[in-house]
Amino acid sequence: MPKSTSFQDGKRADWLMLCQWASNGLICLKYLDESGFERTSSLNYSYSKRGEQKSINQPRRRGRIISVLGFWEPQRSFEYGAVVGGFNSERYLQLLEWQAHLAQQRLQQTGQITVIIQDGASFHRSKKVQQHWQRWQQQGLYIFFLPPYSPQMNRIEDEWLHLKRDELSSQIFDDEYELALALIHAIENRANKANYSVKRFIFNHV
Repeated sequence: MPKSTSFQDGKRADWLMLCQWASNGLICLKYLDESGFERTSSLNYSYSKRGEQKSINQPRRRGRIISVLGFWEPQRSFEYGAVVGGFNSERYLQLLEWQAHLAQQRLQQTGQITVIIQDGASFHRSKKVQQHWQRWQQQGLYIFFLPPYSPQMNRIEDEWLHLKRDELSSQIFDDEYELALALIHAIENRANKANYSVKRFIFNHV
């Protein structure tokens, strides 16, 4: 059932307030999202002589995608974990426990709480995850859920665009391992260009 306009407006007002607090240095604000990367990336453009039609044959490489779940603190840091396939509650929990640890360190050092902005994906709200919310808040980590159908409010979307368009476009990878290495390099290269820090989480097997 669609949310009411007043609910959407209230969520947007809360989001704007969080953005202002972060801009004033009162809180640490991070945007969370997941994106998938395939072994065959898209082509941005092609060239042909006038009057001729250019055909580019890009072979389709079968295989599993590499999924990245990232935490973007605009112009400051990009923290992420990558897996073959997709994310579930267990992998999400590992990443959020990591973020809770970082939030606790920040709270002790600066007095700032950390707020993570994310969408309402099912594994973000599972009962297993909800059991940890109160403890995370005690550690200084809070979760803010975006209203439905509002990707424009999740600022990490621009980072996915830069990675896919500027760093990985028009490339073909032989296997998932080669793709993963290229993705790690692309994230680091993007960070160097934009002058922000990068941290990568190494998963336990789940």
